[in-house]
Amino acid sequence: MATAQRGIAAVADEGDVRDKRTAAYSREELLEFYREMLLIRRFEEKAGQLYGMGLIGGFCHLYIGQEAVAVGIQHALKEGDSVITAYRDHGHMLVTGMDPRRVMAELTGRATGYSKGKGGSMHMFARDKRFFGGHGIVGACVPIGTGLAFAHKYREDGGVCVCYFGDGATNQGQVYESFNMAALWTLPVVYVIENNKYGMGTAIERAAAGGTALYRRGEAYGIPGTQVDGMDVLAVHQAGEKAVRHAREKGPFILEALTYRYRGHSMSDPAKYRTRDEVQHVREERDPIDRLRKLMIEERIADEDTFKEIDKEIRAIVNEAASFAQDSPEPDPEELYTDVYLDPSIVLEGQPERAPCQPKS
Repeated sequence: MATAQRGIAAVADEGDVRDKRTAAYSREELLEFYREMLLIRRFEEKAGQLYGMGLIGGFCHLYIGQEAVAVGIQHALKEGDSVITAYRDHGHMLVTGMDPRRVMAELTGRATGYSKGKGGSMHMFARDKRFFGGHGIVGACVPIGTGLAFAHKYREDGGVCVCYFGDGATNQGQVYESFNMAALWTLPVVYVIENNKYGMGTAIERAAAGGTALYRRGEAYGIPGTQVDGMDVLAVHQAGEKAVRHAREKGPFILEALTYRYRGHSMSDPAKYRTRDEVQHVREERDPIDRLRKLMIEERIADEDTFKEIDKEIRAIVNEAASFAQDSPEPDPEELYTDVYLDPSIVLEGQPERAPCQPKS
């Protein structure tokens, strides 16, 4: 999650031909951006295959096309910051450092998954990674993320919460209640709107007044915002650093990332509300992974052999995750009755011990 220590940017053996954008990063940082985006892409492709084989039940929302958003933002965070998102969440999980094997195991409903096989695609958590879900209800992550930001401020730990949600969630009432509270209490939260142009099958222009000016939705509450090309990982990272810095020092900030999903809303969506030409145009002209690869080749930061090795490495990780998931056992039937209620004897982190509440006599 934490950004690597910045230093003098690495210069390729052939000579320094780097522009101002890439010169701000070391070769290792740029390759890490590429590696993480490719991991998300290959992981999601494999998840799509497993879904087609009937190994993933329920809903499955793939992040293919949006990789630059999660990768760029996450590298702007520090140790101790928290993350929460909606149901298109596998990419965020992977870039926060969650084990691909356990993520895939949860997708396939296995006991070795992050939620013991009982949460599936939309409901995974990793407290040690400060990742708090994965939430299936549209807009539900926003008030919870606001609460996480309140916890950071209450504990005075210097942390920031990054709350991701889609353009379809921006018309939900609880989003604006959250904006109001965050502004009133000057909470350290970055609201990242992943605007992929379609809320389920409805184009943003038909559903939201203002269209692609969603970053202005907080103006009534005094919350500043900005818009960024969500298909450019370097642009997202730079905008993310500014947004996180603002949240840490001054309070809430809205960052709208203009992105695009290549697949349907979920695996069951035929996506007939848009043309193949539209999707193909984005793939050819704006794909975040291809853009970074071409940029690094043009500036002699890395060559095709380097990218072939990375692809080989990532495919091995994803194949291992799929094998691990398929070889893992399903949850014991008794697990149906566990994790339903919080054990009142559990003491939450940072809270004093208290006796369980007793009913009045």
